[in-house]
Amino acid sequence: MKQPVKAAADWLRCAEPVDGLERIEARLSGNAYALHRHDTYAIGRTISGVQSFNYRRDRRDSLPGSTMVLHPDEPHDGQAGTDEAFHYRMMYVSPTLIQAVLGGHALPFVEGGLSNDPRLAVATTALLRTLDHALEPLEQSDALAELAHALALAAGAPARRAKGDFRAARRAQEYLHAHHTHAVTLADVEAVTGRDRWSLSNDFRRFYGTSPYRYVTMRRLDTVRRMLLAGLPLADAALAAGFADQSHMTRHFQKTFGQTPARWLGCVRRARRG
Repeated sequence: MKQPVKAAADWLRCAEPVDGLERIEARLSGNAYALHRHDTYAIGRTISGVQSFNYRRDRRDSLPGSTMVLHPDEPHDGQAGTDEAFHYRMMYVSPTLIQAVLGGHALPFVEGGLSNDPRLAVATTALLRTLDHALEPLEQSDALAELAHALALAAGAPARRAKGDFRAARRAQEYLHAHHTHAVTLADVEAVTGRDRWSLSNDFRRFYGTSPYRYVTMRRLDTVRRMLLAGLPLADAALAAGFADQSHMTRHFQKTFGQTPARWLGCVRRARRG
């Protein structure tokens, strides 16, 4: 019987992150990611192989040519659809960047996780180039504006503004971003925004795609990843980012990225060596 070809070691490269935008390129095999969810849009393109994932109760198979569009806070996993590894590029776009363009409209929801919409294909081209291409500030700004409008068109989003207090939600987002390494309560956010916690929580999810607590947790995990890449031990990074301890951080890391911190760091280091 023919034996499957042994895949080369998995690797993952990260572009230098900028505020609200991360870009990665990876070659992965087997069951690459356990079920997890981000508080960002995950928008990408498969370069080779079959990239399979479970999303909104169905399995999706991404082939070269289509655009993956995963909405914030939607659980998904990731694995090779065949015995071969899959190669892909992905960007993680904060809803704050989309709202900077749409200014208070409900976040666009592109159904299904995969799209062949030509407007999305064009709008994602600049942002999904090879990571060796460093985006100039104006290039990035223009590309994100095009992406926000393409998402809205592909989703068929209504032109009217969403119900809710966008200004209060934005004040909450800015406060949480500035204080994410500290213990923040909903009472603190109420005082900053002048809006009751339940209405504010609903508005935050409507405009930013996740809950205030998940937003803070994600900013802490962003801090952890930066510290790990700088060589800080796991336990020290967890405490510095605002987690109770290393195990607390690791649970959230795996739920968010589908990998343990050690596996994620190993993939990144292999890519740097290669």
